[in-house]
Amino acid sequence: MCQPGRVPTSASTPPVCVLGLGLIGGSLLRAAVAAGREAWGYNRSSEPVEAARADGFDASTDLPATLRRAAECDALVVVAVPVPAVGAVLTAVAEHAPHVALTDVVSVKSQVAALVAAHGLSARFVGGHPMAGTAESGWSAGFAELFRDAVWVVTVDDDTDPDVWTQVADLALDCGSVVVPAESGEHDAAVARVSHLPHLLAEALALSGAAGGDLALGLAAGSFRDGTRVAGTTPTLVDAMCEGNAPALLTALDETLEVLRVAREQLADGSTAELTAAGHAARRRFEQRDRRPVTGVAPGDEDWLARLREAGRRGEVWTR
Repeated sequence: MCQPGRVPTSASTPPVCVLGLGLIGGSLLRAAVAAGREAWGYNRSSEPVEAARADGFDASTDLPATLRRAAECDALVVVAVPVPAVGAVLTAVAEHAPHVALTDVVSVKSQVAALVAAHGLSARFVGGHPMAGTAESGWSAGFAELFRDAVWVVTVDDDTDPDVWTQVADLALDCGSVVVPAESGEHDAAVARVSHLPHLLAEALALSGAAGGDLALGLAAGSFRDGTRVAGTTPTLVDAMCEGNAPALLTALDETLEVLRVAREQLADGSTAELTAAGHAARRRFEQRDRRPVTGVAPGDEDWLARLREAGRRGEVWTR
């Protein structure tokens, strides 16, 4: 049954149903409740559910019942499971709650959108991806502040429902994030460079350090620690991200291998100056970016999807 929680930020704010209580889903459930939302969650395995209940949250291992509740309450359903499990969850959504507003927090967007379409759920689906996380996993690793000041992509694919888009964007804002609109394919190309490729580079750097033996590892300090931080992520989660975005990641990886090949040739000739100067400039560009708000467009306006895509390409963010 729908149960009232704390007073939400808006009288029209829908409840939130989170499917998957790992790091991201568990943090989302916590953040939604902290923002005053009525929210509950589901997880297939019982241990996270028991832990969530012990922490005072509403959670269940019964997926059909969880989805029927979401349908009765007109909740916003959030798919927060790894890519390999998305299809099975969507099958249940299609059976038990086919008309709910639906989003996700999966790190690839084109593959998820295709799965949603295959299950006949596209009409009320808007993809999402909070660019937040840690090297830890599971319910116990989550915390409500995970999304504070993080970027949360909300997709603007063709035929996006403006009302559902607004619901998803409002959830991201309630969790403390800034919203960047992006088309699914463009999102995947971008995260291949700034999220998935760093995982591969971190794994390779960790291997390089280990190959140096105990002396190298004993001397390792800040640069090695920071450069290998995400290598501490559970390998199966990294595999799901990288393999699910293989075409875009292969392009980014090939370009980076070429940069390293040229750098090796230059180092053999006695210089690293070209790589270090270009890399330093790229890092400074990242540090000096600003977050200008999207202006002059609202969901449902004429050409609103194209205008939000352009705003996202400029690095602009959506505000309430």
